[in-house]
Amino acid sequence: MLDFPKWKVWTIFLVIAVGIVLAVPSLFPKSQVETWPSWAPKEQISLGLDLAGGSHLLLEADAVDAAKQRVAAMEDEVSTELRRDPRIEIGDVSTANSRLSFMVRDPTQLDAAVERIRTLTRPVALTGARDWDVAVVDQTRIVLTPTATGSANALKQAMTVARDVVRRRIDPSGTKEVTVINEGDNRILVQVPGVENPEALKKLIGQTARLEFKLVDLQANPQEVAAGHAPAGSQVLPMASGGGAIAVKRRVIVSGDQVTDARQSFDQDGRPVVTLKFNTAGAKRFARVTQENTGKPFAIILDDKVLSAPNINEPILGGSAQISGNFTVQSANDLAISLASGKLPVKLNVVEERSVGPDLGKDSIHKGAIASIVAVLAVIVFMLLTYGRFGVYATAALIVNAFLILGIMAMFNATLTLPGIAGFILTIGAAVDANVLINERIREELRRGRRVLDAIETGYHEARRAIFDANLTHVIAAMLMVYFGSGPVRGFAVVLLIGVVTSFFTAVFFTRMLVALWARRSRPRELHI
Repeated sequence: MLDFPKWKVWTIFLVIAVGIVLAVPSLFPKSQVETWPSWAPKEQISLGLDLAGGSHLLLEADAVDAAKQRVAAMEDEVSTELRRDPRIEIGDVSTANSRLSFMVRDPTQLDAAVERIRTLTRPVALTGARDWDVAVVDQTRIVLTPTATGSANALKQAMTVARDVVRRRIDPSGTKEVTVINEGDNRILVQVPGVENPEALKKLIGQTARLEFKLVDLQANPQEVAAGHAPAGSQVLPMASGGGAIAVKRRVIVSGDQVTDARQSFDQDGRPVVTLKFNTAGAKRFARVTQENTGKPFAIILDDKVLSAPNINEPILGGSAQISGNFTVQSANDLAISLASGKLPVKLNVVEERSVGPDLGKDSIHKGAIASIVAVLAVIVFMLLTYGRFGVYATAALIVNAFLILGIMAMFNATLTLPGIAGFILTIGAAVDANVLINERIREELRRGRRVLDAIETGYHEARRAIFDANLTHVIAAMLMVYFGSGPVRGFAVVLLIGVVTSFFTAVFFTRMLVALWARRSRPRELHI
């Protein structure tokens, strides 16, 4: 028992000191913390939507845009398939009325074209239906019509992807306790705590972030482009700056799907830009196209608007590119987040918007603080009356435990929600459970006639295993809630998880250190516990 090396003592004190230093900023108002010296820690615990207020958004998929995107994707698949050897020439392509129709130029290839196109359709789960109907009209024209079952299944899959994209955009680090869940087949509920600018949030979420690099069509007639007409194989797109339009080739050089990383940075003139890195396939394609088109302009297109159309001065071989376009630091950062999180598979419209005030949160924090103080005082009185000196050690562990929880939450910028306050109070109440087990085990060993130091040593040793097993089950349950839960449930689980770990540390290691230091100094022959 007396063998407690100095390095352990210093390590425990160091952990506690760091925890207290990290916890202190959360005990002061944010306005006051911001005035502290730059070297002082300023990270505070974030408050959840129910405590600090925030934004509540209900997003709904744009069904028309979803159908349009689906037809466009099928058009690309059909074009790619029929260009394969033996090539089948097609013309007069139409995507009107959410259907894809085109004419096969050589009627003798019609059956072969139908056969190859049918391979592009897919069965829908176990329904027996396929996602597209393929029909022949007027002897030379093939019409692909999306089935209702296929459209519903495609929308369901798109909404699942969209939910994950939205979450990555507004909570890249995964610590803000945002709520992003699907509601019904075509809606997503978003709740973000502490957002002071809901318009910026809507802009960040609503951006489709469909990035494309395309060559500029130099053969296009400027007068016809101004009138909205482009040569075959090209399209007219507006400039994002509002300065007219430009004709670009329809064929995509590289798309946002091939971007592996996007970050805000600055160009050589100090202007905010977005730096991209492509995957292997994208880098090879980008290098080959820029080698073949050196001296020609290419367009950087975001959501069908041209951000810029710089010249290719030399082949770009490094697998990276830079987007410039009159950005601010904030807009460049938002675009980088959007590109890094992936494009939205379907356009989302805000159908409901509400701001949640912090009034309820203030009242909850006030009552939570009162409940915490009462709980701590009640536990302290109980421990002191029941275990005397060892109750003092348990009380010290309880206070240290509270600081460690706050410090760890601040360090990871975790969010405290209303259920999180409940978890905090619950953790305080349960924090002394381990010390109760240890103290009762020491009592039992004393009754068996062991000497004081042997009883203390045996009590800590034997109780530690039971404490570890009990806390392990709590950790498993909390981790499952963190993984599968969201919003308030996740907030409760985070506080519980941190509290279980810190209470184990303070009950088993911190109090044992205090007992060892006392026993080494006083060498007691009797112990009243």
